[in-house]
Amino acid sequence: MSISSKDIIVEKVKTSKIDQIDFENLAFGSVFTDHMLICTYKNGAWETPKITPYQPITLDPSSKIFHYGQSIFEGMKAYKDKNNDVFLFRPLENHKRFNISAERMCIPQIPEDYFMEGLIALLNLEKDFIPTQEGSSLYIRPFMFASGNGFHASPADEYKFIIAFAPSGAYFSGKVKVLIEEKYSRSANGGVGYAKAGGNYAGQFYPTQLAVAKGYNQVIWTDDTNHEFIEEAGAMNIFVRINDTLLTGPTSDRILDGITRKSILEIAKDLGIKTEVRKITVKEVVDAAKDGSLKEMFGAGTAAVISPISGFGFRDTDYDLPELENSYGLLLKKTITDIQYNKSEDKYGWRVKVNA
Repeated sequence: MSISSKDIIVEKVKTSKIDQIDFENLAFGSVFTDHMLICTYKNGAWETPKITPYQPITLDPSSKIFHYGQSIFEGMKAYKDKNNDVFLFRPLENHKRFNISAERMCIPQIPEDYFMEGLIALLNLEKDFIPTQEGSSLYIRPFMFASGNGFHASPADEYKFIIAFAPSGAYFSGKVKVLIEEKYSRSANGGVGYAKAGGNYAGQFYPTQLAVAKGYNQVIWTDDTNHEFIEEAGAMNIFVRINDTLLTGPTSDRILDGITRKSILEIAKDLGIKTEVRKITVKEVVDAAKDGSLKEMFGAGTAAVISPISGFGFRDTDYDLPELENSYGLLLKKTITDIQYNKSEDKYGWRVKVNA
């Protein structure tokens, strides 16, 4: 079964809450739009998607999401240009990765037309919620979870697919200080680290809070075997610049295939920045910090785009990174955001205009 936006059932709110939102002072992901999209998988098939007023979800206490953690999500954004036209950035990559996550978590995959037609129908209804302040955007959260009931340890027979929106300001402000983690692991070989599964992030919170208590903002995750290689920065992919070469680790069972990551690699190549995709040892990063060849480090992801790292801690020693005028991170962030906000040419075909 395929659908179009005309097939989607729409129930509008009686009164919008848009006048209650302070668009000049938006936190990230804490206020929400009037409506959400919901679609149920039941009896082996997807039902017709519905757009309803944003509201709580009622679930049975035996719903399997509470017991066995079948839950996945994506992170996307919608942008407005100076003409109030609306754009998405590489949305089909999000759909593709969503279904990769679904397969790994034994969740039914969502058809492309359900994902895209539902998203666009909801965007057309909520386009006035897209902020226009510098650095702001409409954060988009598609997610899916097991709503079927039962205490037996097996995949559910019913699932909910939902899309909700949050007009948001910048995810991070300023640079962050990170701690290289040597005890806890984010993920393991053969695990679910490459999937955007909710449990991946829940498992990060405790070691991150331990790092925060020591004066750091985030954790740099290392491999699960010997903690020899750096892999991710918090919930983001990580890039390291040694001299004039930009390094990032290869994707694997443990590392998320970030859409911002792959965009950075392609743009960097076009800008003449030398890049290497390979394993990066903790030792070479520490040695580079000591001899001055470590120029910059940054996290990369949808929420922050690029989050500069000001310094890192390792085995009770802190290493500060220099302030650069020719920062690769800032150049790459500007290049990506100019594409996203329709301020520059998009020769890659990544920017998708949403037609009302």
